[in-house]
Parts: sequence; structure tokens; C-alpha cells
Amino acid sequence: MTAVAGVNAAAAWAGGIALATGGIDLGGEIDERLPFDSPVLAGLALVLVVAVPLTALTWSSFVDDGPTDELALVAGLALIGWICVQVVVIQTFSWFQPFYLGVGVVLVVASHRVALGPRARGAAVAGLGALVTAIGIGLVPHVTDDTASVAAIVSIVSVVSGIAALVVGTAAALRGRRLPLVIAGVVIALIGTAVVVSVVSPAVAVTNVPPSAITATPADLDLGYDSITLTTSDGVELAAWYLPGSNGAGVVVRHGAGSTRSDVLDRAAVLADAGYGVLLVDARGHGDSGGTAMDFGWYGDLDITAAVDFLAARPEIDDDRIGVVGFSMGGEEAIGAASADDRIRAVVAEGATARRATDKRWLSDAYGWRGRIQEQLEQMQDVVTDYLSEASPPTPLHEAVSSATETRFLLITAGAVADERHAAAFIAHDARDRVAIWTVDDAGHTDGYDTAPDDWQRRVIGFLDETLQ
Repeated sequence: MTAVAGVNAAAAWAGGIALATGGIDLGGEIDERLPFDSPVLAGLALVLVVAVPLTALTWSSFVDDGPTDELALVAGLALIGWICVQVVVIQTFSWFQPFYLGVGVVLVVASHRVALGPRARGAAVAGLGALVTAIGIGLVPHVTDDTASVAAIVSIVSVVSGIAALVVGTAAALRGRRLPLVIAGVVIALIGTAVVVSVVSPAVAVTNVPPSAITATPADLDLGYDSITLTTSDGVELAAWYLPGSNGAGVVVRHGAGSTRSDVLDRAAVLADAGYGVLLVDARGHGDSGGTAMDFGWYGDLDITAAVDFLAARPEIDDDRIGVVGFSMGGEEAIGAASADDRIRAVVAEGATARRATDKRWLSDAYGWRGRIQEQLEQMQDVVTDYLSEASPPTPLHEAVSSATETRFLLITAGAVADERHAAAFIAHDARDRVAIWTVDDAGHTDGYDTAPDDWQRRVIGFLDETLQ
């Protein structure tokens, strides 16, 4: 009790002081939703409502004297109430909200003022442990990132404490049971944890993306370029490079999740050498772009529309000859953007599979009962992702292709990744007259150019030349 209350009291004090002194910048939009538009009052409220009760509980449990149970109930209810009010007032969602709701529930249960038996209490602790473990696993990319961060520390602490809570809670729930029931209980705990991790961890990962840095520029490939800043319709500034072309057509190039425009420079160089005006754009939250990263690509339509606006306004670009070339997340964004923007006449999408659960309805056909289970897990993952992200779930890829009636598509799949072939067939199913699929033998995910550079150049440039003529 002392450890749980103390750690969270320290976090609340730190958060309250940071808000009051300007150490945390919530942004203008969220500040306007606060009472009296005041982060100072928000920080003071955090201290009074959360930090003070938790501090009192820490001291009471440490000295083993005083109304510890009553303080645990008050602190737990205050924490639960704080998160609920936060969601209503600032209308933003993040992984720490369910985390701290869980902490509040644990404090309420531990107060002994709630009529739960030891086994029920153990099951509740085990359930919280599974959730905390899943959140920690979702933040693991921050641990492997080169720069230390608060998220990396939270990841390590969450995984360790979550597994500990899972073990302790399961043991408490099964104490005194016969061996067959113990074995069954452990199996249920493991399966339940696997389900929670498979649903929660990806959603946390794609909405809490580590920073990514530019590692090369077009100058490294002896390409002339201009540095450009684009502004999306929702006010996010995106960093881009523009490589002027000579054939009157323009192409937007989009990188994959967790990378930047530097990672697709070699493909952009092929397009530039063929005479295309090429615009390489960092996705929001990636590289030098502003905004919040979302690695399922749910912001792609807005980002790519801003890029198309730029190309369409260039005097050397014919606005009827604009295409998008994207890789992995970027390919999925390109497909979706074609549905939202009828100026996009050609899309090359390499390694595109899914942005939401509906895109994986082929799983049951390909893998039977295992695929049906995965489809249901994907549906639940969508719900969690939607909660954690301010972006709305985008148009499913196969529907985007069907509705983009003036656009032709080239889907490039990796020969070594069977799921990409299944996904491409599903995406193309209702528009086979406008969709070509090329599978690069022996290639890994988005490795088509590295595996078969001559074929990649011939097929991609040939497709763009024919479509954007």
C-alpha cells in the first residue's frame, strides 16, 4: 500500500506542479477546455484532489497507524473521479487513463471497505496486472529507442509490476483450490492475459509513438530539392522536401510507420530520375513534422490532401496528373486518400495490409477458426484504438478502392509475407479492372526495391507513365 500510494502521490505532485508552473504544455485547444482556461487551477486541483489524499495514505500505511482503510477508500474514489472528470472536461484520451482507473480500483478494493472475498480480490488484482502488463508492452518501442524517456521508464515499471500483480493476484484467487482447478485457473489467466495484450498493446503502441529523426536528405543523393512546410486542414504543420520534375506530373511519397522521408529517398530518386515532381512528406508526429503520430495511419487522408494541394498549386504540375506512392502505413494512407481526394489518379501501395479491423475480414477464409478469433480480437483492438486516438477510424481499404472510381492502383506485395498477398486480393476484389497486383518473389515487407530494383523501377515507372500520361 505504501509503495503504490507513494509512487502515485509523487506522480500527482509532479504533474500538479508542472501544470501550475508551465512545465507541461497541454496546447491551446486543451487549455481552452479547462475551467477559466487555466492550467494553474488544473494543477492546483490535481494536487488537492489526488496528491494530498495519496500522500496522507502513504504516511498512514507507512507508520501503520491511523485511518488507513478509510484513506485508501477516499484516495481510490478521488483518483477514479479525477480520471472521469478529466475525460469529460478535456475530451482527450490516453493509455494512462485506464491505468490510473485501475490504480483507483485497487485502492478501493484494498481499503477493506468493499465486500470482496480474498479470491475475488485476487482476481481483480490479476485482471489489473494483465492490463498494466499490456500497457507496458505497448510502450516497449520507447525502451528500444535511442533516447531515454518517461514512457520508457513507465514501460519497464508497468511490465514488471503488471506481471507481479498478475502472479500474486492469480495465486490469491486460486489459494486453497485443488490441483485440477489450479491448473485450469492458471491456463485461464494466461489466455486472458494473452487476449488483453493482443487487444491493448497494439493500440497503445500506435498511439504512443517514439520520436523519429531525419537521417539523410536528398543532397546525400545529389538531388536538388526545396524544403517545404505544409499545413493540413486541421492546422498541423508537416515537413517535406520537394524535388522539381520535368514531365508535368507530380507524386507524393509516403514512408511507413515509425520511419521518416529519409527512409524512402532511394525510391524517390527513381521517380525524380523519371521526370516526376516528387514531394516527400514526414507523416504527422514523425521526423520534423508536428502533430501526434498515429501508426495505423488514421490521419493519412488529411496529411496527403495537404500534399496534393501543394502539388496541384505548382505551375509545372498538371493537377490531373497527380499520384501517391506509399510504403506500409504510407501505402494504406495512399489508398484511403484516393477515396477522399479525387485529384489522385494513381496509387502505388507497397506492403499495404490494414488500417482497421474491417480490412482483415479475409482472415477467417485464409485461416479458418484461428482467423475468426483474430478477426474478433481486431474488432476489440479497434475500439481501444479509437478510444486512445483523437482520429476517427478511416474508410476500410477495399471500400476506398471501390469508391475511388477515377483512380488506378498498383499493389506491391512481398513474396515472403503471405498475409500481404491475402490482403491485396481482398482490397482489389471489387475493382479488379483498376487494380494490378505485383508480388516480388523472395522479398520481405516493403523490400521490393532492394530485392528487385530493376523490376521495381520498370513496373512502378511504367504504371505511373501509363496512368498519369
